[in-house]
Amino acid sequence: MDSLLTAAARALASGDPLAALSRVALREDPPALALRGIAMAQLGELPRARKLLRRAARSFGPKELLARARCAVAEAEIALAARDLTFSPRTIEAAQRTLERHGDAANAAHARLIAVRRLLLVGRVEEAARALDGRDWSKAPPMIAACAELALADIALRLVRAGAAREALDRALAAAQRAGIPMLAREVEHARRALDAPAARLIERGAERLVSLAGVQDALASDSLIIDACRRAVRCAGKTIVLSKRPVLFALARGLAEAWPADAARDALIERAFGARKPNASHRARLRVELGRLRRELRAFAEIVATPDGFALRARADKPVLVLAPPLDEVDTTLLALLADGTAWSTSALALAHGSSQRTVQRALSALEAQGRVRTLGRARARRWLATPLAEFTTTLLLPTALSAD
Repeated sequence: MDSLLTAAARALASGDPLAALSRVALREDPPALALRGIAMAQLGELPRARKLLRRAARSFGPKELLARARCAVAEAEIALAARDLTFSPRTIEAAQRTLERHGDAANAAHARLIAVRRLLLVGRVEEAARALDGRDWSKAPPMIAACAELALADIALRLVRAGAAREALDRALAAAQRAGIPMLAREVEHARRALDAPAARLIERGAERLVSLAGVQDALASDSLIIDACRRAVRCAGKTIVLSKRPVLFALARGLAEAWPADAARDALIERAFGARKPNASHRARLRVELGRLRRELRAFAEIVATPDGFALRARADKPVLVLAPPLDEVDTTLLALLADGTAWSTSALALAHGSSQRTVQRALSALEAQGRVRTLGRARARRWLATPLAEFTTTLLLPTALSAD
């Protein structure tokens, strides 16, 4: 690598893409194309960056496996930044193995982190945790260490482990300061502020208050019966009943819990569960059937008793009943949480991360757009969706995830 390429690479490593472009902007050789692509990515010109990296990968010879693997990793990171989650994880795995065989440990670690970030975006938290488990990042380059600690903090946040998240963010900040990259340090500082922001609403005996992630963790560690509206589950004594695929049962459980210790009126439960504002006999019959199903699901935790005016929830051993709700009541909190990072998403990427069909996501986005909560860029296939980041709230609890029961 000649002196200009070396200087450009150092400028990119320090977060100065303009200095890098001033050295390689007019060159067409494969290494210069790759560096130009990375510089354009740092400047936010993602489509142009992908084209340059693909040109560079094609221009490298078949024996230049290391250079081609580095281009593949860079293109995958750009795809992740553009929220194009359709890129194949196998490509990253193959590039990572090539980098490891050729002794490029830093870029191999970077490829692993890209794969982990993709897993986190689609809600596969346990897989992401296994990919980082037992690895010592203290000896990695400062930028890689900071990114790894950010990923560990994200995992801890989604598993509602406030202490572990704070420790990871402290290590990330120290690594970012050693790296000397201002943008990376600002990202860590933003994550630290979000850790202390309200993460959920805690509803008990008809009163509600905002709590931070530490407050959520304390509530989950208590012996209370908790209706978790962030994860659509019922928790008690370390056990969890997931009702995310049974929305009617969860709506009834939440209605009974919000009314506790009083009873919930029949008509109110019917409207909450079925959306019927003028209940009739068929609605009341269906309510009895669904409550019977809910009794079977909750029999280890609580019982549901009929009262003259409706139904009441009675926890075993007279335990208190709490409701953990998202900090904001939104039309679709998961979509807003995904959009809250300020990055432009396509509907196909949102559908993949949301776990639903693209058409369902489009309908929800149209409703949110009518309320002024999201906006669009581009048209037709190039259309992307954005939302104003919810700086006052921690959106981690709104994202799809397989939350552990411990």
